Amino acid sequence: MGAGVGILIAIAIFIIIFAAKGLVIVQQAETLVVERLGRFDRMLKSGINIIWPIVDRPRAIEWRFTHEDNRGNKIVMRRQVKKIDLRETVYDFPRQNVITKDNVVTEINAMLYFQVTDPIKAVYEIANLPEAIEKLTQTTLRNVIGELDLDQTLTSRDTINTKLREILDEATDKWGVKVNRVELQDINPPKDIRDAMEKQMRAERDRRAVILVAEGEKRSRILEAEGYKEAKINKAEGEKRSQILMAEGAAEARVKVAQAEAEAIGMVTKAIAESKGDPATYLIAVRYIETLKEMVSGKDNKVVYLPIEATGVLSSIGGIKEMLEGVGKKRETWSSSITDNYIKNKDE
Repeated sequence: MGAGVGILIAIAIFIIIFAAKGLVIVQQAETLVVERLGRFDRMLKSGINIIWPIVDRPRAIEWRFTHEDNRGNKIVMRRQVKKIDLRETVYDFPRQNVITKDNVVTEINAMLYFQVTDPIKAVYEIANLPEAIEKLTQTTLRNVIGELDLDQTLTSRDTINTKLREILDEATDKWGVKVNRVELQDINPPKDIRDAMEKQMRAERDRRAVILVAEGEKRSRILEAEGYKEAKINKAEGEKRSQILMAEGAAEARVKVAQAEAEAIGMVTKAIAESKGDPATYLIAVRYIETLKEMVSGKDNKVVYLPIEATGVLSSIGGIKEMLEGVGKKRETWSSSITDNYIKNKDE
């Protein structure tokens, strides 16, 4: 009876131990590498898994953790874990000094984003995966920066990140790790180099400002000259058009005047012809009288010579008198007065 109770107690203890050690719960995006009697047996999937507590054992792996203390300082811790995280992990490596191609010591801080794609390789192909990734990243970063001078290092972050990612991804492939991204957080040259770079930057900005001012003045003068040129051209075109219009107006006016004079002469000629007189004599006399009137009008005008002989004028006036004999006594008196004044002026 006592032996049977002991056996039952032993079986109960075995069941409890088996339940405690044999039932393994694996969370999502995690896995365990199980060894049976020291050899790889299988990988456990997420959910509830059963293993033999004595025969099967999970294989531990080195892992790296980073957390901040109360002062904000980052503390890096490494310890062995049995569950392998399959999610993307970020490693923030400490600052390190690298030498550029032009022998400038620069402090660089890098971040690495990677993911375990093959847990078996991550466990059996490398002894300490976090340390191996960190050292590989540091040495690769030194090699890449050593091929660039300081200016290229500061302006080619994307190129450096891409090159680092390609090299690290190729090197870590046999460890079952996929490097997704590499980022350079800070690039800090020495203080004297930063001061020199700041002076160079200010000088470059001053030079650009002077160039922009000169280009602005040049453009302003060009625009001013072009505006003056266009104004002169427009003014010349306007004067040309104005003179053309004035000439056309004067020509049309002269044509109209000539047409009016031709019509007037035609009417006079017709009237004189009906009275059986000489139109030519009449017209000459009228023109002569008008010219004589202009010559003698005014206070200081003096007659120096006459364009035609007095006998011709008198005969013309006599002809007018004969043709206009029926106009009236007043007209005869006016005509005689004109003739007397002309003879008087001629004698003087």
